[in-house]
Amino acid sequence: MLTTDSRLERAEDERVEEERVDGGAAEPGRRGRWRWRLVAGRAVTAAAFLFVLAALVAPVESSRLTPAAFARIPVEGVAGVALILAAPARIRRYVAGIAGAVLGVLSVLKVMDIGFEAVMFRPFDLVLDWPLLSPAVEFVEGSAGRAGAIGAVILAIALAIAVVALMSLSALRLGGVAARHRRTAAGSAAVLGLVWVVCAALGLQLVKGVPVASRDTAVLAYDHTLQVRSSLNDGEEFARAAAVDAFRDTPPGKLLTGLRGKDVVLAFVESYGRSAVEGPEYAPQIGSVLDAGTRRLGEAGFSARSGWLGSPTAGGGSWLAHATLLSGLWVDNEQRYRTLVNSDRFTLNRAFHRADSRTVALMPAITRAWPEGGFYGYDKVYDNRNLGYRGPRFSFATMPDQYTLSVLQRTELAADDRAPVMAETALVSSHAPWASIPEMVPWDEVGDGSVFQGMGKGYDAPWPPAGRIRTEYRKSVEYSLNALVSFMETYGDDDTVLVFLGDHQPAPVLTGPGASRDVPITIVAKDEAVLERISGWGWQDGLKPAKDTPVWPMNAFRDRFLTAFGG
Repeated sequence: MLTTDSRLERAEDERVEEERVDGGAAEPGRRGRWRWRLVAGRAVTAAAFLFVLAALVAPVESSRLTPAAFARIPVEGVAGVALILAAPARIRRYVAGIAGAVLGVLSVLKVMDIGFEAVMFRPFDLVLDWPLLSPAVEFVEGSAGRAGAIGAVILAIALAIAVVALMSLSALRLGGVAARHRRTAAGSAAVLGLVWVVCAALGLQLVKGVPVASRDTAVLAYDHTLQVRSSLNDGEEFARAAAVDAFRDTPPGKLLTGLRGKDVVLAFVESYGRSAVEGPEYAPQIGSVLDAGTRRLGEAGFSARSGWLGSPTAGGGSWLAHATLLSGLWVDNEQRYRTLVNSDRFTLNRAFHRADSRTVALMPAITRAWPEGGFYGYDKVYDNRNLGYRGPRFSFATMPDQYTLSVLQRTELAADDRAPVMAETALVSSHAPWASIPEMVPWDEVGDGSVFQGMGKGYDAPWPPAGRIRTEYRKSVEYSLNALVSFMETYGDDDTVLVFLGDHQPAPVLTGPGASRDVPITIVAKDEAVLERISGWGWQDGLKPAKDTPVWPMNAFRDRFLTAFGG
C-alpha cells in the first residue's frame, strides 16, 4: 500500500515522463506547476531523510555534538528499510508510522539524556526522575521569572509532541519511497549494511568516541529498558539498606560525648566540588583562598583537617546530598528521598538533639512550607520567609551567605543561657546561574540586609556571558569560602566547631567531561581534642584536601562521625 505522498510522487514522475514523450505538448503553465510540485516533493523527502538520520545518529553526549558526528551509518536505519520492504503491503503504512513514532519518543528521550548528562552527569531515569522536573521549573522561575518558566514548559511540551508527530510523518514518507523503489532501496540497504559491518570491525571513528558504525538508538532503547527494570526494584533495595542502623538505639549518654558543650555548624556550600579545588581554571585562585583561610584561622587559634566525600548527585539535586550525609543512606533519586523523609530514620541532627543540643536549620532557598524539617529533627527552621532579609535577590540566591551566617550568630549563637547549638545551613550564593554575586561587608553592618542594595546587579540575561561563566562560578565559590572563614574569625571561640563541605560538583560545562563526583569536606576547631578524635581518618591539615586523601562515599560520614565523637 502506498502513502498519499508516494502516490503523488509516482503521478508526478509519470506526468513528467508523459510530457517528455509528448515533446512538451502540454501547456507550459501546467508543466511548470507539475515540475515545481515534483521539486517540492523531493525536497520534503530529503528533509524527512535528514530528520530521521539525525535522530538515529546524534550522540547522547553534548560535548560530541559536532557536524562530523552525524557522518555515520545507523544500523537501525538499515534494519528499518529491510522491515518496510518485508512488511505486507496492507500493513506497511502502519509499520512505518509506528516505527516513526517510536523513534520520535526515543529522540525526545535522547534529548532528555543530553540535558541530564550536561547538568547531572547521568542519563534521564524514566521511572525516578519525573519529580525532578518540578525543581527544574522552579530554578528557571527563580532565574528568568514566572513568565519565562511558563513559556519554557509550554515550549518543551510543544516541541516533544512535534518531534513525535513529525518523525512518524517522516517515516511514512520514507517508507512510501522505499516501497516504490524496492530494488534501489534493497540494494542501498545491502551496501550500507556491508559498509556498517566493515566499519564496526575496524572500529572506524571520525570523532573520538563516536563510531561510524552507529547503533546508538538501539543501545539507548536497551539501556533504558534495563534502567526501568532496575529502577522499579530500587525501592526494595533501599528498604533493605534502611533497615540496618547501628545508632538508632544508642543512649543519649553515649552520643557525641566528644562534642558536649560545643556549637557545631554544618554548612553545605553549593556546587563546591573537587574541580573547584583542582581544576586548572579554578585551582590557583580558589586554592589561594583556602591557603589564606588556613593561615588566617591559624592566626586566630583554629586548626582544620580536610578530606573528600563522594556525592550521590552532581550538577543539581542538593537535597539528595543533604539527605545522604545526614541519614547515612545513599539517597541518589527522588523516590529514595521521599521514602526517607517519610520514615523515622535516625539522622545526624536527631543525634545532636538526643545529646541535648538545640538543632536549627537555616535554609534561605526554601520559600514555602518544608515538611522535611520535621523528619530531620530541627527545633527551629529559618527559611526565606522568616530570616528577615530586606536586601536584593542575587539571581537564584535569595540572600547572601554572609547574611545567612549573620542571622545564625544573632538569633542562636549570641543568645545567653542557652543549650549548645547544632546548626545546619545551605549556603547558596554559589548556586547557578552565577549571574549576580554579593560582596563582603563588615559584620556589624549586615543588619537586615539593606546594605547589600546596589550590589551584584549581574547581567541583563539570567546567565553570565558564555565566556565568563567559569569566572563567575569561581568568584562565587571564593565568596562563600571567604564568608565562612571570616565568620569563624569574627565569632568562633573554643566551643565552636565548623564542618563545611560541598553538596555536589557543578555542571559538566564547568568541570569538563569525565569529572568525578567528589566534594571537599573540612572540620575547623580551636579545641585540639576535637581534631584529635579524627586523627585516624587520614585527612589533610588545613582547609584544602590533598589529591591522594581518601574518598569516602557521603553516606559513610554519619556513622564515622558518630563513632569518632561517641562515648
